[in-house]
Amino acid sequence: MTVSVSASKTPCASATTDTCAGPDSTGVPGVSRRWRRGRIASAAALPVALLLVGHRLVPDGPGHLGSLVESFLPWTALIVPVLLLCALLRRSATAVVAAAVAAAVWGSVFGGTLVDKGAERTGGGDLTVVTHNVDEHNPDPAGTARALAASGADVVALEELGDATETYRTVLGARYRYAVVRGTVGLWSRYPLDGGGPVDIAPWPRALRATVHTPKGPVAVTVAHLLSVRFTAASGFGAGARNAAALRLAEALRAEMLPRVVVVGDFNGTTDDRALAPVTAGLRSAQGEAGAGFGFSWPAAFPVARIDQILVHGVEPRSAWSLPATGSDHLPVAASLRL
Repeated sequence: MTVSVSASKTPCASATTDTCAGPDSTGVPGVSRRWRRGRIASAAALPVALLLVGHRLVPDGPGHLGSLVESFLPWTALIVPVLLLCALLRRSATAVVAAAVAAAVWGSVFGGTLVDKGAERTGGGDLTVVTHNVDEHNPDPAGTARALAASGADVVALEELGDATETYRTVLGARYRYAVVRGTVGLWSRYPLDGGGPVDIAPWPRALRATVHTPKGPVAVTVAHLLSVRFTAASGFGAGARNAAALRLAEALRAEMLPRVVVVGDFNGTTDDRALAPVTAGLRSAQGEAGAGFGFSWPAAFPVARIDQILVHGVEPRSAWSLPATGSDHLPVAASLRL
């Protein structure tokens, strides 16, 4: 009798690389390798998560790195789809977990911002406020003024008026009986104004404070245009002049005597920016409290940051929103306030 002996095939002879990886400590073939894949890509999730929860620890330094990071902090969300794509390409369980962790941390910081807070509030406001950096190079100031008048706002604050100031006076004057202009900022109102003096935040007039006499009583309204910031590779985030103006504005706000306060304007910074903390202390963001989403306002073509603000004290924001684009490089922003 003839006996033939053949070599038996191993279970992995025709298997894929993943199933041939050999058992890990759990005895499951391929699991260890799937967890090892994508470690470099998923390592990016750790600094993002740490940045989200510890951005206040980023040193400001001469280049104001901390302010720069905080101005664009919401955009760290972009790392999540990148990590998910890496996870799919590498079939990496580690990258999936890293993406989930980054998404969870981002959601814990900004998730509440995405919902429409105004939808949860019943009843409207007593005073509608609009603020807009109209851009001194605006090609259509008259059209911009007509759009703002058509918004139905009770109070309109403008920044960066420039050579078109008289155009805004004429067009807005048809709807708003009361107005005050100081330098490059102005305030138009359906209700009587008094005061209207400049607020000293810069070598030339860039802020004013007036009392609006509404049917529900007086409201202090401050309009401010903080100085611009610049970013260069050599000097970083050039915000020194803006920060100095913010400190002077904060000093003026601390001296305010009226209990109901509205502070509006182009701050050239977001409310997350630590340098604006002296101004935002004791004030609430209408967008943050009653708006939907981040309400980015600049640049108008593709907004990436909300640098135009409506901040309040002693009044209740009921809703906040952005208006359609005008000829400016900023979007107008609005809020309805209950006095």
